[in-house]
Parts: sequence; structure tokens; C-alpha cells
Amino acid sequence: MAENSNVLIIIPAYNEEKSIGDVIKEAQQSVPGGEVVVIDDGSIDATAQIAREAGAVVLSHYVNLGYGAALQTGYKYAIKKNYDYFVQLDADGQHPPRYINELLSVLRKEPIDIVIGSRFLGNGEYKIYLVRRLGVRVLAFITSSIIGQRITDSSSGFRAFTRQVAEFFANIDYPSDYDDADVIILSHFAGFRIKEASIRMYESVSGKSMFDGGKLVYYGFKMLLSIMVTLLREKPQRRK
Repeated sequence: MAENSNVLIIIPAYNEEKSIGDVIKEAQQSVPGGEVVVIDDGSIDATAQIAREAGAVVLSHYVNLGYGAALQTGYKYAIKKNYDYFVQLDADGQHPPRYINELLSVLRKEPIDIVIGSRFLGNGEYKIYLVRRLGVRVLAFITSSIIGQRITDSSSGFRAFTRQVAEFFANIDYPSDYDDADVIILSHFAGFRIKEASIRMYESVSGKSMFDGGKLVYYGFKMLLSIMVTLLREKPQRRK
């Protein structure tokens, strides 16, 4: 438990009352002694109340600002705390908290700054529609080509990182909706060392997905555009 006192778990949430309580409890069981902060991104259900009752710190947006904006609120909270390691995972039950320690183990034992939990690395199995799988592979290929390192799951939101990374994310022009391939590329340009770790993921408890229907087309277009902007923008630098 003592080694986990320097760990903060960041969970962005929007209308996840069905799953948030279990996700928090599993995170607390996996990392006893660590702190859990939930960023309630303008939910209109009981997400915030359930999260508080489960023992998490809750930071609430009055309106829905987007997934990336919620994460950056978590990063800003993170840098005010004296933690060394940070883990972000989704509130919908897709990211099993039992894998948190596997991601943290890489940070603690290797000279790595960011660990990405990959659904597609090693023997990981994840059911995904053909069109979406193709899109994921295309973005992973683009990301890998740009940073010169194989990335299999550039859209994974299950990540662990060091304090220096949290400080970097909290102070840059962070994307307000998706934080996927573009953030990985930007992190690489800033000099952060990145590695993937094999995990399993599941469908969300609610059955909904940010990539359903026309959202998948929007996501693909938005992410390609964001990657182009990332390549053209002035590259922010990590703090020494």
C-alpha cells in the first residue's frame, strides 16, 4: 500500500452512473492507498453522486466540454498534488482496473514516461467491427510511421505516465474531444519515451460507444486533421 501512496488515478466520466461505482471500487482494490479523481464532464445523471459515495474525489464541469477537456482538468488537478505516477482510464468499464499495476510496473522498472494499454498487442483479443478495426490500424500505422516506433493501439485511453508528462499535458493546447494518435505524436516530439503493454478491454457497460454510426467517420476525419495540425504546429517542449 505504501508504494501506491504516490499514485493518482484519473477517470473522465459523462453519464456513466451504471458503471462508475464499480470502476472506482476495482481501481481502489487494485491500487490500495492511491487516490481516485473523477472528472464529471457535465453529466445529467447520478455519476457525480455515485463517484463520491464510492470514495473518489469529484471535479465537475457545469457543461459537457469533451473527453480531452475532462482529462486536462484531471491533469491540472494532478500537478497540484505531490504524486509521482498517474493512470487514466475510462469510466464505462472498458478498461479493467486490474491491469493498472501492469502499466505502473513498466514505469517503475524501465526508463519509460508513458505506457499505453494495447488491446491488440500480444495475445490480446478484442471484438471490433471490420470498418472500425481498419480505421484503428490505419491510424496506428500513421502514428508508428511518424514516431518511428511500432504502436498497435493509438486510440487506447488506458495509459500510465510520470509527473513530468502530467505537467506537460496540463500546460499545452490539449485537444478538447479525442486524445489519441495526435497526443502520442506530440508526446514523442516533446521527447517522452513511450511503450505499449498488452491488456484486455471489454465493451462498455452501457453498450454505447463514441464511435457509433456517423461518429466513426467524424472521428477518423478529425483525427487525421489533428495529426496534420500536430505536424505543422510549433512543438511544445517538456520541462527539464
